Amino acid sequence: MKLFFAPLQGYTDHLYRSIHSRVAGGIDTYLSPFLRCDGGKVRNKDLRDIATENNEGLDLVPQVIAADTDELKPLLDIVEQASYNRVDLNLGCPFPMQTGRGRGAAALAHPDRIEQMMQELQSRTRLKVSVKMRSGLTDTSEGLAVIEVLNRFELEHIAIHPRLGVQQYKGPTDREAFRRLKEASRHPIVYNGDLATPEDIDQTLSLFPDLEGIMIGRGLLARPTLAREWREGREYGETERMAATIEMHRRLYDAALQTLQGDQQVLARMQAFWEYQKPLIDKKVYKRLMKTTSLHNYEEAVRSLA
Repeated sequence: MKLFFAPLQGYTDHLYRSIHSRVAGGIDTYLSPFLRCDGGKVRNKDLRDIATENNEGLDLVPQVIAADTDELKPLLDIVEQASYNRVDLNLGCPFPMQTGRGRGAAALAHPDRIEQMMQELQSRTRLKVSVKMRSGLTDTSEGLAVIEVLNRFELEHIAIHPRLGVQQYKGPTDREAFRRLKEASRHPIVYNGDLATPEDIDQTLSLFPDLEGIMIGRGLLARPTLAREWREGREYGETERMAATIEMHRRLYDAALQTLQGDQQVLARMQAFWEYQKPLIDKKVYKRLMKTTSLHNYEEAVRSLA
């Protein structure tokens, strides 16, 4: 059973991935936050994020997001030039900044465009391709139509998050929609969505025992040890989980001080880390961590957690 760490913009950059792998572990494959073309260019920070020297020791798959083949081609050129032989196509991002440009989950309403993008992907014979998708943009019928298109191409797997794009992350996941999409596909399927505990993973596997893998995103931000706990077959206590979280923080903070420009960039990076740790932290300390504008005050708040 393969465990994948889903990409999350603003969180799972190369610093986070490398530190998570060394401290928490349990993950087979990491996906990069998606590469995209804005104004015809890819941001330098995104290029640095997939640079092989920044991802040593990791099994990393670059992810790309595009509305059509014109946007897709330069992204695939970059992936190939960076010496990767795999790429993941994002058909799931639900956020308006991307869907408003026809990307991510919005592409699910246009299977003709997806077919054209898949033809371009298949023409890149060096690249093995996977897809991450939602069950549809506004209706599951859209996801089923896309599965019909994807069935005509060779894929390593399809990761399905069983919510509609218009839901973003609201409401429960639709396991029945996932089942219909899975049964319609000829490809190996990976489940993604609302996995927060080892028990959640076990329950999903009991419902779908022939999955290719499990992909976890927000659950790993909130509980970095989740994958390792599941592999070891035991749930960590709060003390053990907090110890791993603090060690991840120490390394991430040191790296941020060395690589980011100015106190506010460092604080923004670290506050994003603590955002998902709220249930583990005293409310007053959490407020101090999230509100401070001073590195000195921030460090004092972190020391109070130990």
